[in-house]
Amino acid sequence: MLIDSHCHLDFPELAGDEEAVLARARMAGVGGMLTISTRLDQFERVRAITERHGNVWCSVGVHPHEAKEEGQRTPDRLIEATHHPKVVGIGETGLDFYYEHSPRAEQAESFRAHIAASRATGLPLIVHTRDADRETIDILEEEAGKGAFPGLIHCFSSGADVAQHALALGFYISISGIVTFKAAESLRTVVRDIPLDRLLVETDSPYLAPIPKRGKTNEPAYVAHTAAKVAELKGVGIAELEAATTANFFRLFAKAERQQCG
Repeated sequence: MLIDSHCHLDFPELAGDEEAVLARARMAGVGGMLTISTRLDQFERVRAITERHGNVWCSVGVHPHEAKEEGQRTPDRLIEATHHPKVVGIGETGLDFYYEHSPRAEQAESFRAHIAASRATGLPLIVHTRDADRETIDILEEEAGKGAFPGLIHCFSSGADVAQHALALGFYISISGIVTFKAAESLRTVVRDIPLDRLLVETDSPYLAPIPKRGKTNEPAYVAHTAAKVAELKGVGIAELEAATTANFFRLFAKAERQQCG
């Protein structure tokens, strides 16, 4: 069984075909999915998906792109949302200096509020970082000095230095379909060195469909292709990779109930 640790089932590309998307995931051996919040004004829609499906959980958070409009200054709204049994993570949050859809200062302020929510609830922080690796690690390390919190770097595409710092913080690292791309040899080198007990796999669907589905709308079923590539890089069988990444998911997202999977 595989778990897609990061997808966006509420996005239009997938929401219009929800039942078929989940059916294809089951056929591909995907036993559970974590659908990710990017805006609080759309959170109820995300949460509603989890209420319709026992093997789908969600996070609550504001993507750094949305920090200008919805950035959180305090953790209060995030913490309140975690009272729902299907909310198992905080985010996605972090820093994105590639597009800079929101001012850097507002991204950082919201990032810290999400960290505070993670620390207060014990739920894992789901971190997005793009063109902001040093700043992201600096904030995570500074905040860790105020008290520990669990988390992961999602859709990992950074270098070995970021991986080492994240692992030192006790974080997990989630690998997307990028690892299958022709130009991603440097990422594949990093993945080979990440301990198997710290790896998760994800689609980030509807984006970043892995080879051989490149160019198509990504969906949770396709996480099997990413898992196969990661197993190859780690030199393990696919069954071992599936067992390890699924165990890692439930260790990190401990609020999620494994018996719901199927």
